[in-house]
Amino acid sequence: QVQLVESGGGSVQPGGSLKLSCVASGFKLDYFAIGWFRQAPGKEREGVSCISSSTRTTYFADSVKGRFNISRDNAKNTVYLQMNSLKPEDTAVYYCATGELWRVCSGSGLEHYYMDYWGKGTLVTVSS
Repeated sequence: QVQLVESGGGSVQPGGSLKLSCVASGFKLDYFAIGWFRQAPGKEREGVSCISSSTRTTYFADSVKGRFNISRDNAKNTVYLQMNSLKPEDTAVYYCATGELWRVCSGSGLEHYYMDYWGKGTLVTVSS
């Protein structure tokens, strides 16, 4: 089965860091752009970041730009989201997702491209 599984969430104080992982199984993610999304209670789901398949072009939402980094290790079938300088407003469930035809990451693609596959999410809580 095609699956995406997130891990690495947890509780951290403001200013702290977490590294999230998205591991694909049932398919090789080499040919897919991967996006990270988040959703907090009472808020809309928002695109956070994405990374292209071959060119590794990246995108970051303004809210996380300069604080988050995205990378991929195709040999491990894994995409990472390094989250630094975390703020309370970063608290959310974080999801990774991709679409069967998605190859190139962009802000527009992250917002509008149809995502066929989603992970179940990992919770990130930032509080003092």
